[in-house]
Amino acid sequence: MRAHLVQLDIRWEDKKANYTRVHEMVAGAKPAKGDLVVLPEVFDTGFTIDLLKSPDADGATLAFQKELAAKWSVTVHGCRTVKGTDGKGRNRSTITGPTGETLAEYDKHHPFSLGPEGKRESDCFTPGDKLALYDWRSGTQSIRVCPAICYDLRFPELFRQGLTAGAEMYIVPANWPDTRVHHWKTLLTARAIENQAFVLGCNRAGRDPALKYPGATIAIGPMGEILAEADEKEQVVSVEIDRKLVDSWRAKFPAWKEAPRAVELR
Repeated sequence: MRAHLVQLDIRWEDKKANYTRVHEMVAGAKPAKGDLVVLPEVFDTGFTIDLLKSPDADGATLAFQKELAAKWSVTVHGCRTVKGTDGKGRNRSTITGPTGETLAEYDKHHPFSLGPEGKRESDCFTPGDKLALYDWRSGTQSIRVCPAICYDLRFPELFRQGLTAGAEMYIVPANWPDTRVHHWKTLLTARAIENQAFVLGCNRAGRDPALKYPGATIAIGPMGEILAEADEKEQVVSVEIDRKLVDSWRAKFPAWKEAPRAVELR
């Protein structure tokens, strides 16, 4: 099984330009049938909270994902903004299968709540409240995947819930700034070690009007080993995923079976 993490320098609020660039980068990676393509958080617009520009109101981003998946016969793990009936946004990962089917959708549980009032994601986005696992299938192999998005990475409870639901791999698309890149790498590694699972963190490269991004897309194995890592440049990180590594490590060191228990305060 092979995953391709597209570390895109997202063109600010320019969906057509981002579709074109993703097509070019994926073509350069030459994915095989059954592979997995992972795109950064809100890859079509960048991390904007402008709900007049960012939502996938006409379904163009979803249609793009389906086209990409069908062209290469791959699974595409994308992320877009969707506007809800409450008028607020949803930061949503949509996973599209090779024949155009939607395998899962996950809404970010923790919209980013820091920054100036009125300019925070949490001011105009509604948090999700459900897990959404899916099976990435490649030939005769499959692995159970649990999505999370960017700021979710700081909340290990979400990942533990995914483990309880059967997760063997976590995918974290992000727009994570360079000022906190040490946290990004450390937390991704921690999530892999504590859940004895693969963790794929797909960050963006470049700049937007407010922030600089470090790239630092990374794939981590179930023992916390780094399988592949990017520098700050726009690129595709391709990595082999052997789900037997999850099985063997969990059997040898079954810490994952120790379910968390409530602790009485005295």
